[in-house]
Amino acid sequence: MTVYVYDFAQGNKDQKDLLGGKGANLAEMTNLGLPVPPGFTISTDACRAYLAAGTEPSELAEQVSARLSALEETMGRRLGDAADPLLVSVRSGAKFSMPGMMETVLNIGLNDESVHGLARLSGDERFALDSYRRLLAMFGSTVLHIDSEHFSRALDAAKSARGTTADLDLDADDLRALVETFKQIIRDQAGREFPQDAREQLDLSVRAVFNSWNTDRARLYRRRERIPEDLGTAVNVQTMVFGNFGMDSGSGVAFTRDPASGNQGVYGDYLQNAQGEDVVAGIRNTVSLADFEKLDKTSYDDLIAIMAQLERHYRDMCDIEFTVERGKLWMLQTRVGKRTPGAAFRISRHMRDEGLIEADEQLSRVTGSQLASLMFPRFDASADKVLLATGMNASPGAAVGKVVFDSPTAVAWVERGEDVILVRKETNPSDLAGMVVAQGILTSRGGKTSHAAVVARGMGRTCVCGAEALDVDVEAKVVKVRGGGELREGDVISIDGATGEVFAGAVPVSPSDVVRYFEGEDVDADVVLAVDEVMTHADSRRRMKVRANADTAEDAARARRFGAEGIGLCRTEHMFLGDRRELVEHLIVAEDSAGQEAALDALLPLQRADFAGILEAMDGLPVTIRLIDPPLHEFLPDYTELSVKVALAEAAGGADPHDVRLLDHVRRLHEQNPMLGLRGVRLGIQIPGLFVMQARAILEAAADRIEAGGTPLPEIMVPLVASVRELDVVKRDILAVAEEVQAARGVEIDVKVGTMIELPRAAFLADRIAASAEFFSFGTNDLTQMAWGFSRDDVEAAFFSKYFEHGIFDVSPFESLDQRGVGGMVEMGTQKGRATKPDLKVGVCGEHGGDPASIHFFETVGLDYVSCSPFRVPVARLEAARAVLGTDA
Repeated sequence: MTVYVYDFAQGNKDQKDLLGGKGANLAEMTNLGLPVPPGFTISTDACRAYLAAGTEPSELAEQVSARLSALEETMGRRLGDAADPLLVSVRSGAKFSMPGMMETVLNIGLNDESVHGLARLSGDERFALDSYRRLLAMFGSTVLHIDSEHFSRALDAAKSARGTTADLDLDADDLRALVETFKQIIRDQAGREFPQDAREQLDLSVRAVFNSWNTDRARLYRRRERIPEDLGTAVNVQTMVFGNFGMDSGSGVAFTRDPASGNQGVYGDYLQNAQGEDVVAGIRNTVSLADFEKLDKTSYDDLIAIMAQLERHYRDMCDIEFTVERGKLWMLQTRVGKRTPGAAFRISRHMRDEGLIEADEQLSRVTGSQLASLMFPRFDASADKVLLATGMNASPGAAVGKVVFDSPTAVAWVERGEDVILVRKETNPSDLAGMVVAQGILTSRGGKTSHAAVVARGMGRTCVCGAEALDVDVEAKVVKVRGGGELREGDVISIDGATGEVFAGAVPVSPSDVVRYFEGEDVDADVVLAVDEVMTHADSRRRMKVRANADTAEDAARARRFGAEGIGLCRTEHMFLGDRRELVEHLIVAEDSAGQEAALDALLPLQRADFAGILEAMDGLPVTIRLIDPPLHEFLPDYTELSVKVALAEAAGGADPHDVRLLDHVRRLHEQNPMLGLRGVRLGIQIPGLFVMQARAILEAAADRIEAGGTPLPEIMVPLVASVRELDVVKRDILAVAEEVQAARGVEIDVKVGTMIELPRAAFLADRIAASAEFFSFGTNDLTQMAWGFSRDDVEAAFFSKYFEHGIFDVSPFESLDQRGVGGMVEMGTQKGRATKPDLKVGVCGEHGGDPASIHFFETVGLDYVSCSPFRVPVARLEAARAVLGTDA
């Protein structure tokens, strides 16, 4: 019989696959002897079985009953007992933290009878009724899918009738009436009574947590965080402890270090007379842990001691949820805490300095995406600013955008090209879509542990929370600023997640300290010191080289400053645009070979100058130059527009002969699907003089560089090869030019001729092609299009959203490599090519070369290098090293 249910004492922190992150850590704390309310975990196996079959496994009910009986015996109370009720919480807990994405139900076991028993035992009728109304609201929204606004409006009405804005001002009579109102809402909205049977409450809540794995917000979050769809969630059933027992009780969230800055110390929020959901939801502003010490010194001291113990045990910054019940501290959860990118680098450096971790683990603790976030601009300190408010610096960054008040508006405005700031009183999981697309998030309530702060930090999104000077009216779509003034939807604001400041209008930005460091400036900043330490170790550990995709001398020089070890892709087609486009026109419309040669002769010195600058910037490093790849029609006027122009001119008395001749060529060259037509190597065979001119320009630029004392290492790449014979034809012409240039200039040029593998046929016949090629470079952009049979430009907006919705894609195959399909061809092509030529140099030059997950795959395949845009070079350097360590991307 499959075991689906485990007591907390049966697990440990390494069983996240089975028990989920929360369950595994509850088990670890239990075994450490910490004050954890007893309970049990229903495994992820049960969730997966439920989702597959649509019903719970047959053994589950009996196993839950057995564990529940053991829990009741331990606690000396029975679930839902009228006289002495055991109350439990039901919480989700997936392997990877998904804050606020799935469901929680508290106070299960309360009903019309047991609420009186709880009141008698506690000696506090108000507390018992408050707990019951919380269960009704949570159960109604989570299990019965009633819009939570129904309960919120009823609560607001009760407070309004009492003449207050605070929940704590409601007395027992108010709450008794509210309980009846909530029960009526359930009848009206769900068409059923609230279940009075405690076991039914438990079973329905467990099922609701299972179902919450596939809610829209959970799936959106998983796509963004690249969490696999098939993991499922565990369910934790835990004895309730109450932070809403009175002013000697409360709930809080704490971090062993500042999750925003990485500074050492104790950080967190505490809320008196409140349950944990109140803290996370941000419905009341919290107090700091320093204030908590003044309120309850004993519990504070116990908390600090436990936090120190947990950080030493986990050797990482820990995120802790706790409750104080009548002066007794209880630990509800711990996990390795989410942190901002800057904090991740600082914490890893500090912990290495403290001897908690070694250099390799320091490297594994930070990611390429975190490094990329640190390279974004920040606000210019010298710019004039109009300060509107200051809140909590929840997640750093400099964000500028138009104010929007809800997720649908945020998504719609971003789709039309606007930058937006999502402004809310407090966020909740339904706001996730807007949080994903917004430049930043601003709330008037909540602290560093609120939903907005935790989710924003996890996404690397700029966030300011708890800006109390702002009165946000979501329905009216207006923000009133204390002291005067207001903001309306569409007004531009700037938020600084590092300081918590909110400014009117668009504040200018300046380069980040990390970018200045990569540019070679001397920057004295903690985060830069941490980045330098990590990058130095990364460069010593990685196996793969990192090159850049660069088409100009300026881009090449920047890439080299950023640590690039050569150029993996120089696109020459970009060199034929602008003023040079007319010369390409002359080449295409030339009536004879003399006309073609004249056009090529005019292009040659321009191309030579292009390559001279790039070879100088990358002197001593390999430079892979791709011969012209796109179809010729891209350098010609639009067929329809030119046809109209000629027709109108002829109707008016006569068209320009050049236009008429040009139209004839455009018509002749027009293709229904040019991406599969006359381009790449086919173009070089059709118009051999074009590739010959480019090869001559490259080789003459290399000769000039040698004469100037340099060491050019050009690599000429022939695109779109599907047959070794195609490559042979073009290679023969290139080598003939090489011999001619070397003889004429009296120099020996170290030049290699290879090909881009971007067609499935080339991957299948890589062993044949390797006989002629001196290197392979996988063009994964085109290889992805060819493998899937669709054009990136056409399909991403057309139907990818449906593919994400149905789980066909977890992430766009153009963003992160399709490892099974396209990756399989990369692996096969590499193996076949090296079977023919064991020392064959193999790299990748598609944009996947800068994607962390793809880089880890390329390491397993054994590629020699990856190539990416200059800005992503540091990211690739870091991830190439982490891939060697076997760390997850």
